[in-house]
Amino acid sequence: MPESPAASPASRLAALGITLPVAAAPAANYVPGVVIDGLLHISGQIPFDEAGALIRGRLGETMDVAAGAEAAKRCAIGLIAQMQSALGSLDKVRRVVKLGVFVASAPDFIDQPKVGNGASDLMVAVFGDIGRHARSAVGVAALPLGVAVEIDAIIAVHP
Repeated sequence: MPESPAASPASRLAALGITLPVAAAPAANYVPGVVIDGLLHISGQIPFDEAGALIRGRLGETMDVAAGAEAAKRCAIGLIAQMQSALGSLDKVRRVVKLGVFVASAPDFIDQPKVGNGASDLMVAVFGDIGRHARSAVGVAALPLGVAVEIDAIIAVHP
């Protein structure tokens, strides 16, 4: 989709056919997000498919890169839902600063950055240039509930 400077994040989501889910509630003793000093720190989001089922697996064993990238995209949808919930409007996003991508990986799996692109590409598609961000993408032995990917974020916000 060509970037339109006037397009809002909400209109871009609609053009992509994405309806945000209700922001996920915390599963333990933490909060979904904290705004401090102009930054929204969003807790790790795990991937749910469109039917609400967890996307479980391990890259390089039970999942390929394309399936992992889709799981990362679903995490990014969860992050955007948390932004909407915390800020009241996606128009308050000043910049996507950083994504931390955790990929459940077989020991010899080395394409974590390609998996992370599923989330990064969505941030740019929804937010345009302010969606371009710093990122880490690391492989881990296991993630909560057996999910394939977990992603946290730091977002600069307008006052």
